[in-house]
Amino acid sequence: MESRSPPATLYWLLLLLLLLLPLLPHIHQGWALGHTLSTERSQDSPTRYLSSGPGQEPVAVMTFDFTKTTKTSSSFEFRTWDPEGVIFYGDTNAEEDWLMLGLRDGRLEIQLHNRWAQLTVGAGPRVDDGRWHQVEVKTAGDSVLLWVDGDEMLRLRQVYGSWADKPQLLMRIALGGLLFPASKLLLPLVPALDGCLRRDSWLGQQAQPSASASASLRNCNVELQPGLFFPPGARAEFSLQDIPQPHVEPWAFSLDLELKLAAGSGHLLALSARENSSWLSLHLQDQKVVLTSGAGPRLELPVALGLPLQLKLATSTVILKQGLKTEVSAVPPEGRGPLSELWAQPQSRLFIGALPGEDSSASFCLDGLWAQGQKLDMDRALSRSQNIWTHSCPQSSSNDTDISN
Repeated sequence: MESRSPPATLYWLLLLLLLLLPLLPHIHQGWALGHTLSTERSQDSPTRYLSSGPGQEPVAVMTFDFTKTTKTSSSFEFRTWDPEGVIFYGDTNAEEDWLMLGLRDGRLEIQLHNRWAQLTVGAGPRVDDGRWHQVEVKTAGDSVLLWVDGDEMLRLRQVYGSWADKPQLLMRIALGGLLFPASKLLLPLVPALDGCLRRDSWLGQQAQPSASASASLRNCNVELQPGLFFPPGARAEFSLQDIPQPHVEPWAFSLDLELKLAAGSGHLLALSARENSSWLSLHLQDQKVVLTSGAGPRLELPVALGLPLQLKLATSTVILKQGLKTEVSAVPPEGRGPLSELWAQPQSRLFIGALPGEDSSASFCLDGLWAQGQKLDMDRALSRSQNIWTHSCPQSSSNDTDISN
């Protein structure tokens, strides 16, 4: 009679597989690193926003005692459309022993400064594509290793000493910022990073928000798209002397923006010589874009999402154009002097979003903002609100875009 029980070899293979299943998420080799960490323990740590605003203040700072730490690696997942900024910084001494992992031109960059080595090196493909990427940094002997999505991207040898050689027994790790001025980096960059981080483990521990970090961190769980998002009341300020200057012969200046989302009422932008007044302003009102200036009548165009909106200034005309629609206003002779003189005054500003003191309900997402054909970097604004999303926006305008975390 034919036996219905499995052969002994198959039985033991099945038993071995059942014993190994609980261990699979912890396998730390090649393909397993990239594929298991994206699905394991999704509730281990909250998804956190990496930037606390325009400065370099970290969103979390942790302190580790080397005598009580046995793990020498840290791992996390992150996503961003921002090509530049600090992911994390670690040190035992801010003057003599520190490491920074950040982004430059969309690629990961390590800066390392200690008594064994001082170096800056970039590695791997661009990761500023809005997708989640798994990253691990590890020290092993005298080496620092970097993995991205399960692949080893970098191995720096003879750049590290053992922990027993450290003069300090405490190490600090800061997320989304630095613990010294950005000018002290070996190759300076803008620290602020519009990105999200999750499933993080730092030398075997999870990060807790810093007591000094801003409480108005945005929600990282909404569906995002690349762009520049201004919640209601948010604003940025540029000195006119710091943005591309008007052409001289003939005198001309242009601003271009593309609205991806728009809701509420309030200013989009303004050119001003003083905080409490503006020579020209562009604002949202009843699903219209309205241009007003002290030199001519107001111009109106219906809000058209996805089409470039262009504002052109010349000595005698103001032109508002979107798609096939164009509105033109003549500048009277008495208004031509104040317009051209704006750029000669040190206090003249380009405001994006709400004006100082304005009770604005306008929220909007821009695909970008260009002055004289050159894209403006919101991270380099003279000042800006903490809650501006500098390189991302929600997919839709709804309650889930609230900036609270």
